[in-house]
Amino acid sequence: MTARRRGKAPSQADVARLAGVSQSAVSRVISGNAATARIPEETRQRVFEAVRKLGYVANPAARAMRNQRNNLLGVHTFERVFPRACEDFYFEFLLGIEERAEETGFDLVLFTSTGSGGDGERKIYRNGTNRLNLADGSILLGVSTDRGELARLWYEGYPFVHIGRREVPGAEIPQIIPDYRSASAQIVERLAEHGHRRLGYVREWMEMEPYEDRRAGYAETVGQLGLTDTSPGSLGTHGIGEDWLDEVARGAVTAIVVESQSLAESLREGLAARGRKIPEDVSVAVLEAAPADLAGQWDSLVIPRIEIGRIAVDRLHAMLDDPEKRTGNLLVPCPLVPGTTIATVSEQA
Repeated sequence: MTARRRGKAPSQADVARLAGVSQSAVSRVISGNAATARIPEETRQRVFEAVRKLGYVANPAARAMRNQRNNLLGVHTFERVFPRACEDFYFEFLLGIEERAEETGFDLVLFTSTGSGGDGERKIYRNGTNRLNLADGSILLGVSTDRGELARLWYEGYPFVHIGRREVPGAEIPQIIPDYRSASAQIVERLAEHGHRRLGYVREWMEMEPYEDRRAGYAETVGQLGLTDTSPGSLGTHGIGEDWLDEVARGAVTAIVVESQSLAESLREGLAARGRKIPEDVSVAVLEAAPADLAGQWDSLVIPRIEIGRIAVDRLHAMLDDPEKRTGNLLVPCPLVPGTTIATVSEQA
């Protein structure tokens, strides 16, 4: 009979017995120290599976005490992302968080004392202590995500929401995710509706979940619609190669999907140097929101950042009211914005 069936919360000892490992091994896995402790991946997965089966949550007493709220919501960023200008990528996320927190009667705590030696990266745990415990719950965002800390935070039962998709093995962390995958699919469909059959793809150097989603949505839809793409970007090469630009100038493709605004501008310059124009000679769509001064120019997508910030606050409130809601993802659509960089071509083009 498990600890849950006996009516008491499962312990690390229960997890250890079910997984067939020592309690110290369970502690290291749950704390995110498995890598440094050289615990095999197979052992880690057994521990994660036992945790899921038992419904284990670390430190239930501390979790119960959190029901005595102080109406403080934390904001933790894994690097310095607080904006210096309104054009900053994170500005609107933070604006939405602030707006919704104010509307719902919560104060915000920005955690800035968790830096680790001037490298710009911030840690949740400092000297083994979760700094976020000062707040009832926290919203996390940033690029340099520490997945080990996310797993530890989740297993300890601390209420948090992460903005953006991050794969955290063994932990079902709650996430608010811009739906880049569907947006990429819609852009490919739009190009197909305009008669484009031969496409190219230009990718950034970063290998992160948001880019993986863009690439997956693009590749799946190209295949489903029977389109072709043999560009270096579709095969995994990042950036814009001069040889490939020469092929584009000779008519190898009629449309190109680009992952960022900066790459789109570089593409424009490279084509212009070869006497080719957008969209007269090749259409271009961008899988990134355009800055305010370029809005309506590129065919691109919108990341509803203010809305996502507000949703994150509401999701955290719901979690504080019902701790069972601490798992699961919410996809937020990224609408397409028509611009002037997609032209219609004939099927023979």
